[in-house]
Amino acid sequence: MDPGQDLKSKTLKKLRNLLNKTNKSRVTLIGDIMLDRYHHGFANNLTSTAPVPVLKITDSEESPGAAAHIALSLNSLGMSLDFFSCVGNDLEGKSILTKLSLTGVDVSNILVIDDHKTLTKIRFYGSRESLLKNSQILLQADRGSLIPLSRDISSELVSKAMNSLDNSNVLVISDYDKGVISTEGALDLIEKAKMKKIPIIVDPKLTGLEKSRGATIVLFEIRGLELLQRRLDLVDSKATAQYLIDNYGWGSLLVLGGIEGMTLYTNNDEDIYFPCNASSPEQQIGLHDAAAAALAISLGNGLKLQESVTLASAACDCILSAATSKEFISKDSLSLWLDDLSWRMQISER
Repeated sequence: MDPGQDLKSKTLKKLRNLLNKTNKSRVTLIGDIMLDRYHHGFANNLTSTAPVPVLKITDSEESPGAAAHIALSLNSLGMSLDFFSCVGNDLEGKSILTKLSLTGVDVSNILVIDDHKTLTKIRFYGSRESLLKNSQILLQADRGSLIPLSRDISSELVSKAMNSLDNSNVLVISDYDKGVISTEGALDLIEKAKMKKIPIIVDPKLTGLEKSRGATIVLFEIRGLELLQRRLDLVDSKATAQYLIDNYGWGSLLVLGGIEGMTLYTNNDEDIYFPCNASSPEQQIGLHDAAAAALAISLGNGLKLQESVTLASAACDCILSAATSKEFISKDSLSLWLDDLSWRMQISER
């Protein structure tokens, strides 16, 4: 086995041992919550009144999304969790709280806000009835409050999260720009986390990069990096990543490419590419959440950055291989995936 393969094999073993041991690390998670609702069915015909398909719905399901999706994964991975967010006092909000509670996630720090509608993303998937696979998304509809969330709510959540940092090993900020985390609140949390020398993982909106200033690692989708490259008129992805790292004081930038794998950019170091190992990718909803959860458990337990991104890559492979809405990152699924990667390496050496 060459040195590179040997290092990878040792890393996989180390990550597997991490998942096996009793985890005593604690995460402070703050961010926006949404409900992901899915309708699946057959789209055999076009409507007679417009050139759009008619979906015959055969199955519907829903699951907590955004920061709540990260919370589900962190809980399954065995991490203690302080989760700060809010939902509306509506059926969607109650559904999220119920589903989180049933899996063991503490919802005591999730505020229920009257006269506020929980953000709901409704996705319609369809395929021809004669085909068993190749279902594709036909439409996405977003429903939520038209009135911005009160800054008082954000301030209350940030204040509670600040107190939580006293007992945390890692901070995760998941921002969908829905009002849970303000720029001032995010920067205050990051500053305290830096003083405590704990890792800071931020998944920001492109319009809210200021909220990530000073983070240990920031998550980006490859399309977002390409968009900024064009806006900034820079020569390539590496130059764009370096500009962002320098401008916002990030320790590193992890760019998620789905089936194209992921790339880790760090300050003045060579970028590292992690290929996608999912043999039959099904979908990519939840990649950011999976990566954030995997980084939290690894960085929160003192693993090195490259080792942590290796676990994030494996977590994203699990999501790519899962049916839509069927799976968040669990300890069992991630452990099995690491075992499979180790087995593939052994086979390739024979």
